[in-house]
Amino acid sequence: MNSTFTKILRIVLALGLIVFGLNKFIGFMSMPEMLANAGEFMSSLQATGYVLPIVGALEIIIGLLLLVNKSVPFALLLLAPISANILLFHLFLDLPSIGGALVIAIINVNSYIQALESVPPVVLIFQEKINV
Repeated sequence: MNSTFTKILRIVLALGLIVFGLNKFIGFMSMPEMLANAGEFMSSLQATGYVLPIVGALEIIIGLLLLVNKSVPFALLLLAPISANILLFHLFLDLPSIGGALVIAIINVNSYIQALESVPPVVLIFQEKINV
């Protein structure tokens, strides 16, 4: 988990999450052109009034955890469903723009594998406490 490459990936992922998370609140980046179904889906998420702010807050929190290198396995575990949804959104609704989603998913999986090498899985931690 301490290799330079892993640190760079973690920092790039963290900064991307912070920027895109803040954008959900401040709106400093305009939405790119999307296919019709993708635009309708994003509009419906925005219309709820709570989905995008919650996802944005989670992205900021996860990004900060990754940036300061605290609770990295937990942060990556929180990021997994967000990353999967980003990938699935682009796979099914906006295929021409899937490049960024693939990069996020690959960095997330790679970082999680690296993090698991230094931290035992949660199941083993609980099992050790029960058997004591």
